Amino acid sequence: MRIVLASASPRRRELLETLGVKYEILPALGPEQPPEGADAEQTVRALSRSKALEVARKRPDAVVVGADTVVVCDGKILGKPRDEENARQMLRMLSGRDHSVFTGVTLVCGEKVLTEAEQTKVFFRAITDEEITRYIATGEPMDKAGAYACQGLASLFVERIEGDYFNVVGLPLYRLGQMLEKMGVTLL
Repeated sequence: MRIVLASASPRRRELLETLGVKYEILPALGPEQPPEGADAEQTVRALSRSKALEVARKRPDAVVVGADTVVVCDGKILGKPRDEENARQMLRMLSGRDHSVFTGVTLVCGEKVLTEAEQTKVFFRAITDEEITRYIATGEPMDKAGAYACQGLASLFVERIEGDYFNVVGLPLYRLGQMLEKMGVTLL
């Protein structure tokens, strides 16, 4: 069964490659509009489903994988930063605190649709304003939910993680593997 990733994310591509599956990329292009009043889990479920269904209309012969990730701190959903100042605000909010990373994953194959979500808790050490400025200058935080990449330079900020590390990177591999099995895709 052919797998199609409904995302242009290089991180998600790398994670799929670690599973050794053959796949193609066909990014969803529709707007990412979360349902009004939705919490983080409802948001990532809805957005991953929307992406997967959009691409599945073009590739009904494949298992389409859609995903969406957000960071939540103090009940506030943090997506990708709009600009450097927004990234700075997010990183200051996360400094010295814990937060949750939610990723919604949807698989679509023909009429079958599976949607699940994963939550991982991340603990940041205190980060100085100078460190935040230097980190933003690298450009790394600009296309990441919560304005950081735990697999990159921001690994220097992460004290510990409770849950699926790969979820924080952008695709919960254990959950994805379980979902693919339900779709009839054997990985091992």
